[in-house]
Amino acid sequence: MQPLSIQMLTICGISELPDQRERSVTHVLSILDPDHPDPEAFEAYDPHHRTVLRFHDIIAPVQGMILPQPEHVEAVLRFGDAVAEGRHGRAEGHLLVHCHMGVSRSTAAMLTLLAQVHPDENEDRLFERLVEIRPQAWPNSRMVAFADDLLSRNGRLVDALRRHYGRQIRRMPRYVQIMHDLGRSREVEMAA
Repeated sequence: MQPLSIQMLTICGISELPDQRERSVTHVLSILDPDHPDPEAFEAYDPHHRTVLRFHDIIAPVQGMILPQPEHVEAVLRFGDAVAEGRHGRAEGHLLVHCHMGVSRSTAAMLTLLAQVHPDENEDRLFERLVEIRPQAWPNSRMVAFADDLLSRNGRLVDALRRHYGRQIRRMPRYVQIMHDLGRSREVEMAA
């Protein structure tokens, strides 16, 4: 993916989608639970390119739920390629990535896109960029591991994720309990 003419990057949750309507969104990556209805907010958006992925925000198998898989992260990378190829001479654009809360799947997807666009950038700097976009970012570790592999980062993205989790826990200690309650204790342990 070549550096593209996207001037604004946004990550949000479903409840925040109506707030983005007036911001000239040109590209959307929606990551939804498989049974969640399509958000009605997009009906009020100007024409835009939108890709929808459906899987649950989990990091270990749960009966009846769909784990993030390598093909989901491959789809994120294809979306990034399509954004770069389809810019059609635009001077600017607005890329919006959302999931249910705008904290985990969407931030993992945006991190993947940033790593794709900036292949030589230091992984810690990629996480700094991510936090500039979405301060509460807690990327899904399973998705980040697949991105690390697919982008040939040789474990550096996962190592930077550990450091990121540590910084987020120091900034927002309540994340420890939240992640435990969500069955994501392994991510908290990664920060130790």
